[in-house]
Amino acid sequence: MNVVILAAGMGKRMQSALPKVLHPLAGKPLLLHVIDTARSLAPSKLCVIYGHGGAAVPALVKEQNAEQNARGGVAIDTALQEPQLGTGHAVMQALPVLDESVPTLVLYGDVPLTAAASLQGLIDAAGTDRLGILTVVQANPFGLGRIVREDGQIVRIVEEKDATAAERAINEINSGIMVAPTRHLKNWLAGLSNKNAQGEYYLTDIVARAVADGVEVVGAQPGGEWEVAGVNSKVQLAELERRHQLNLAHAMLERGVTLLDPARIDVRGELVCGRDVTIDVGCVFEGRVVLGDNVSIGAHSVLVDATIAAGAVIKPFCHIEQALVGEKSVIGPYARLRPGTELGEDVHIGNFVEIKNSQVAAHSKANHLSYVGDATVGSRVNIGAGTITCNYDGANKYRTVIEDDAFIGSDSQLVAPVTVGKGATLAAGTTLSKDAPPGKLTISRTKQMTIEGWTRPVKKPK
Repeated sequence: MNVVILAAGMGKRMQSALPKVLHPLAGKPLLLHVIDTARSLAPSKLCVIYGHGGAAVPALVKEQNAEQNARGGVAIDTALQEPQLGTGHAVMQALPVLDESVPTLVLYGDVPLTAAASLQGLIDAAGTDRLGILTVVQANPFGLGRIVREDGQIVRIVEEKDATAAERAINEINSGIMVAPTRHLKNWLAGLSNKNAQGEYYLTDIVARAVADGVEVVGAQPGGEWEVAGVNSKVQLAELERRHQLNLAHAMLERGVTLLDPARIDVRGELVCGRDVTIDVGCVFEGRVVLGDNVSIGAHSVLVDATIAAGAVIKPFCHIEQALVGEKSVIGPYARLRPGTELGEDVHIGNFVEIKNSQVAAHSKANHLSYVGDATVGSRVNIGAGTITCNYDGANKYRTVIEDDAFIGSDSQLVAPVTVGKGATLAAGTTLSKDAPPGKLTISRTKQMTIEGWTRPVKKPK
C-alpha cells in the first residue's frame, strides 16, 4: 500500500508563522501523529506533500527518516506542491514515487486523530479494485463536501460552494480520507478539471470518474466523529487537544488507573502505569513516564521522562525531569528533581528541595529548602534545611560525597570537591571546604559575640 499525506496548506487562520501541520497536539506535531498512524499500517511507500513553511516540513521528515533508519522500515519521500492548486493537484505531486501495483491511501497532515483501526477498515472495504471513502454523518455539515448516493451507492461528492439546496441538506460528509487503486488513480487525476467555484483540482472529483469507469465506490465509517476532525484554527486545535486527552484518560481508567478528574490531565508522550496508580488533577506527563504499582501523583505535578517506582508518593506541585524515584519514596510538595537524579528506596525529598545529577541512597532525607547537585549521598543521611552543595566554581563542576549515616546540620555549605565521612556530623552553619572525618563532629563558624553598649540606629527627623 502507498500512503500520501497532504501537508501543503498555509493555515492562515492559525495566525502563526509556524506551518499548520507542525503545531503540537499532545506535545507532538500534527503531521507526526499522522505519520505514526500511517507507519502502523506498514505501507510500502510513504510520501508527504509540502508547500508552505519552506524547509520546516522536510526537516521534520528528515529527522523521522534518521530515526526510522535505526529501527528499520520505509523511508518517507517528500514532494513540493507549488503553487497549491487543490487536493487533486497535491496528490499528483506524489505520482512519480507511487507503486502502481498496490492501492494508495490519502491522509491529511492536519487530521491527527484518525485511528489505525478505522483506516484498516476502509482499506479492507476497498480491497484492491474499489475506491473507498471514509465518511461520517454530522448534525451540522456546513462547509463540508457531501456524499451523494443513488440507490444507496456513492456516485459523487459535491463541495458546499458547488452544492444545490437539496445537496446541502445531506448530512453524510466526506472526510477527505480515501483509498484508490493506484493504476486508476493516475488516470483519474490526469482528467481532473478546475472549473469550479474555487478554481482548484478537487480530489473528490475522482468519485464521479470512478463511477463512469464502472469502479465501485464504497464507504466506511470511523469509530468516532472526532477521528476525521481537522485543524484550521487554534480553537479547533484546542478542542482536539481536549478530545485526545479525554480519550487517553478513558483508556487509563479502563486499565485501572484512578484519575481524580479525567478532564484535567495532559499526557504529551507515553505514560505507563502499574496497578492502583492514582493521579490527581492538573498533572502533566511528557516524554516517557513510568509509574509503578501503588504510585500516587499529587495535583499539578509535572513529570518528564521519569520513572517512579512502586509505592512512591509524589506530593503536589513537584517537577521531576529525567529522574528515577525509588520505591516508597516521598517527594514534595514543591520539590524539583532535575536530570540525572537517582533516588533509592524510602528517600524523602521535601518542600523547596532541588536535586540535580545526584544519587541518594535508601532512607536518606532532605526535607526542607536545600540544593544537592553533583553529589553522591549514602544511606540514612539527614540533610538539614538550607544546606547546599557548592558544586560549581564558575568554570567547572565538582562532586560532593556524603557517606552513610552522616548528619548535615542546617544552613551548611559543602564546597566541592569534598567528602563527608561515614557517620560524620556537620554542625549547623558549617562551611565545609575540607573532608570531614568519619564519626566526628565538624564545625566551621565564627565565634559568637555580644557587643555591649550597642544601640540600634534610629531614623533622623526630617
